[in-house]
Amino acid sequence: MSYTECKFKVSPYIPYNEILIAQLAEFPFESFTENEDEGILSAFIVKTDYTEDIKKYCEDLQFEGVEIDFESIEIPKENWNKQWEESFDPVTINDFCIIRAPFHEKQSGFKYEIIIEPKMSFGTGHHATTQMMVKAMSTISFVDKTVLDMGSGTGVLAILTDMLGALNVDAIDIEEWAFENIQENIERNKATNVNSYLGDAALLKSLQQKYNVVLANINKNILLADMEVYDSKLKNGGDLFLSGFFVYDADDLNSCLDEMNYKLNLQTSIDDWCCLHFKKN
Repeated sequence: MSYTECKFKVSPYIPYNEILIAQLAEFPFESFTENEDEGILSAFIVKTDYTEDIKKYCEDLQFEGVEIDFESIEIPKENWNKQWEESFDPVTINDFCIIRAPFHEKQSGFKYEIIIEPKMSFGTGHHATTQMMVKAMSTISFVDKTVLDMGSGTGVLAILTDMLGALNVDAIDIEEWAFENIQENIERNKATNVNSYLGDAALLKSLQQKYNVVLANINKNILLADMEVYDSKLKNGGDLFLSGFFVYDADDLNSCLDEMNYKLNLQTSIDDWCCLHFKKN
């Protein structure tokens, strides 16, 4: 099978790389890779799926005040795996955790190893929000706790909580690709306590479980819209970890949670991205 690489050189790169990925995800692209140093985002699609309409859409993409240079390159079948594997390096969070693909060699010196098939860029651990969530999660115990992972993506965070001793983990995502991918990754990592669901916060009404920990790596507007639902499912004294938003959005979330009687334990940032850890009183 031959692929087409749609390569976008974007300046400024952040945060328009994420906006670009979100828009391109509406089409049948199978994967995305990023080279932040060079400001390049590549989207890969099966050659036969690369229609004239998609090509024109890519050529016409623009944002005010942003320079985008676009080119498409055909990748012969025999070079696809090499191109794919060279695009990803393992992600390490101190000596706490390594997130790697099946084609990476096993490395020693880490407490936990998560193996993720990187079918999409979201959830491979490369994004700052995922890394911040993992670091924040390393500060508490998950032993015998019930966990909710909203916007679970490929399942990195849900699988990690299983490794950390969680009793039960419910992972929910609205995207079909994520629902299918997380099931593969659950099996790959033998995460027997993780249950995956396709849906959004409305699905929580059908789940009778209450949780010790809620993880939500989603954009600010969805977080604010669904916060009351998360609150209804989080036990008193429970931990709430939030990311997926920019630093300048933190005030809105802090205000919302302060009114709901939550205590802010930790606020961290990488580049323009932010992560918050709250305790429910």
